[in-house]
Amino acid sequence: MQQTELRKISHAVFSIHLHIVFVTKYRRKVLTQEMLDDLKKIFSRVLEKNISYLLECNLEPDHVHLLVDLHPDNNISNLVAVLKSASSRILRNKYSEVFAQFYWGKRAKLWHDSKCIISCGGAPLEVVKEYINNQSGGLENQK
Repeated sequence: MQQTELRKISHAVFSIHLHIVFVTKYRRKVLTQEMLDDLKKIFSRVLEKNISYLLECNLEPDHVHLLVDLHPDNNISNLVAVLKSASSRILRNKYSEVFAQFYWGKRAKLWHDSKCIISCGGAPLEVVKEYINNQSGGLENQK
């Protein structure tokens, strides 16, 4: 079993991992394996500028999965918006012929407006709740 690695900055220690899923607009099966390499580079570049890291990336023709090691200074919604807009813009330019088969207009979006973001890693919530409730020095132990 691999132990969770904690990242450190001044005044904070953290380990925040997110599973993020983007779905293509109209759930069109537009993504190819060739696009995966480009998406990995784009997502990695955006995340590194935000002191975060792409741990894993995989795709299906109509959606992409990301595993992100998130820095706590980030606003998750803003970061996701930047990931989606940068990847959409770059892929639309590079693969314009492919995208023309699925989407119309020069400014057509690649991604649907929705997103799925799931926190992951660490212990299940019930284990964390039990740990917190069993800490010595709690109010019930100070009587």
